[in-house]
Amino acid sequence: MNLSVNLNKISLLRNARGGGQPDIAWFAQKALEKDIIGITVHPRPDGRHIVYNDIKIIKDLTSAANKELNIEGNPIEPSNQEYKGYINLINEFKPTQATLVPDDTNQITSDHGWMANQKDELTTYTKKIANSVEFLSIFVDSDIENLSDILNPDISAIEIFTGPYAIAMASDDNKRIDQELKKIATLATSAQKLGLKVNAGHDLTTDNLKNLVELNLIDEVSIGHAIITQSLEYGYEQTLDKYLEIING
Repeated sequence: MNLSVNLNKISLLRNARGGGQPDIAWFAQKALEKDIIGITVHPRPDGRHIVYNDIKIIKDLTSAANKELNIEGNPIEPSNQEYKGYINLINEFKPTQATLVPDDTNQITSDHGWMANQKDELTTYTKKIANSVEFLSIFVDSDIENLSDILNPDISAIEIFTGPYAIAMASDDNKRIDQELKKIATLATSAQKLGLKVNAGHDLTTDNLKNLVELNLIDEVSIGHAIITQSLEYGYEQTLDKYLEIING
């Protein structure tokens, strides 16, 4: 398993005050000095956190470090005066990985994956960016019934939505936890059989990550909110070390 660090919350803090602090470049560079696979960003049309210049900075830093950039976003969102549009951003920056997420415009955070009945719509967008990325990933629910129903030849990875698993872990209900882990394991196994890279993300923390590591089925996890919030208690670099210790065993 590899770790990709999501830096949305650093930009959110900066934008809340204005100016240049906290410095996105500093936080990206410190993360890239650790044993991580790369950086994840999720720009949104309202510009509440990651903005165009952040992507440019992080693209330069990840390229210099020979590490990956993953840009998440909703391909349906059109461009506006402040936002170039997800498809345009992917084709301009050509990240290692693009992760397509079906968020609503005003959604606070991702909470659902693509549905099988959206295959044609999804295919329209994947065709537009397939040549600009190494991995083209789609965000999917852990209980999707038939993964192959939504795939097309351009899709080379999935990201499993781990929100329900995180909620189960917080409930301390062992039966519920086992059910959610079984869903993740079943989907990850199916994806591997189809030759897909398997990512996972959402509400992962130092308290719930170990179970996913032990499945030995997940190639990459993307974690941001928990890393930044736990950094207030432990410090940023120390928090990164805690996650890497869990992942590396």
